[in-house]
Amino acid sequence: MSESQASPTILLTGATGYVGGRLRRRLESRPCRIRCLARRPEVLTQRVGRETEVVQGDVLDSDALTRALHGVQDAYYLVHSMGASHFEERDRAGARNFAAAARSAGVRRIIYLGGLGSEDEELSPHLRSRNEVGQILRTDGVSTIEFRASIVLGSGSLSFEMIRSLVELLPVMVTPSWVRVQAQPIAIDDLLDYLVAALDLPDGPSRIYEIGGADRVSYGDLMREYARQRGVRRVMIPVPVLTPHLSSLWLGLVTPLYARIGKKLIQSIENPTVVRDTAARQDFTIRPRGMREAIASALHNEELEFAETRWYDAFSSSKGESGGGTVRFRNRLLDSRSRTVAVLPNHAFRPIRKIGGDTGWYAYNWLWKLRGFLDLLVGGVGVRRGRPHPSSLMVGDALDFWRVEAYEPDHLLRLRAEMKVPGRAWLEFEVVPESAGSTIRQTAVFDPVGLSGLLYWYTLYPIHQLVFAGMLKGIASAAQHRKAD
Repeated sequence: MSESQASPTILLTGATGYVGGRLRRRLESRPCRIRCLARRPEVLTQRVGRETEVVQGDVLDSDALTRALHGVQDAYYLVHSMGASHFEERDRAGARNFAAAARSAGVRRIIYLGGLGSEDEELSPHLRSRNEVGQILRTDGVSTIEFRASIVLGSGSLSFEMIRSLVELLPVMVTPSWVRVQAQPIAIDDLLDYLVAALDLPDGPSRIYEIGGADRVSYGDLMREYARQRGVRRVMIPVPVLTPHLSSLWLGLVTPLYARIGKKLIQSIENPTVVRDTAARQDFTIRPRGMREAIASALHNEELEFAETRWYDAFSSSKGESGGGTVRFRNRLLDSRSRTVAVLPNHAFRPIRKIGGDTGWYAYNWLWKLRGFLDLLVGGVGVRRGRPHPSSLMVGDALDFWRVEAYEPDHLLRLRAEMKVPGRAWLEFEVVPESAGSTIRQTAVFDPVGLSGLLYWYTLYPIHQLVFAGMLKGIASAAQHRKAD
């Protein structure tokens, strides 16, 4: 058996996008060769698997498509220009180029992700363009499997982030008519299951599959369920009409994420996006989850993504003290800073191992005690618990009003707050070896719940700056003096 037969080549476009990036990781676990087409290959080269090939190109460049599709068996088309001006023309040109290049290269199948919406309805320009792209791929190219999906629910997806922003920031919402339009949201993991399963469909003519989750709900239902799972109460006041333009301005006030694409997004939401054709249930064994499970999964996956992401790359990595200030990572607020000390990691970690209890917090201990006293007044644990041992720690140990969540000797200590706060809080210390000694990185992480959580963090911002900077300075000083146990 030849190498091409044993390991078919799959082309993935849109690998830097939300769906494409997650699909790439799924495909890399299959027995196939992955080739990604990207306008900026440098964005992908540090992320892809060792065997994944990244080539430079664009669907508007016919020569680049010819090179990228050479030897390809199946190709994913996950490109659209929703954020660009004249996106309909760009989408149309890109689809025609891709269809022609796939036909010339002898590609077996194109797998395309579009949007739910029937041609016999008056669709928004965005949905109309997505349907047109599918039609071009089917008629001008090769056999095409087109999935038409509704709202995608997953940590980082556009719709999920819009729901999060509205619920977290607005205790009272004036909700226009589009908030009540019916949809059939699908969890990102279920969507990826469909996209991967399409590779194993038998050869045949082009097909359109409408896919969605188990529930038919509205954006209002999604916001209420998100609020329930986050433990906040929200009031929604319906109004008869609010134009897409005014709605996009409303969203832009909540977060700048929607300043450019808000109008197109709202225009798409105005159309009901529910599954009418049940062919997907007949041809696939996938049984998508419902709204509650999809939102719970998104929140859980966000925890995993946060743990796996080197989020502190957002901060300066220069020598000496770096970072400070607040950086946002999804819903979390972070204050991260570092110092390099001329000692080995075990000496740099020693004061971290002894933090809290009788040792204190290396700066402004009176403020820590005041915070503990205030916590006691509202029914919290305060700082009276101290720590079980003066110089050793274990996962699960109580440490003043913190709990040890992760501990790696001479490398990592992560504490989870058990004080009363409008959200969740962590304090993490990491020591890594450097040529000049060791770098100590200290990071405070806060997951605010609702507007009260944001007000809490930013009200205490000046005190945080004072305390966090002083604490790191004190730890570095103690490390350099190599205080004995």
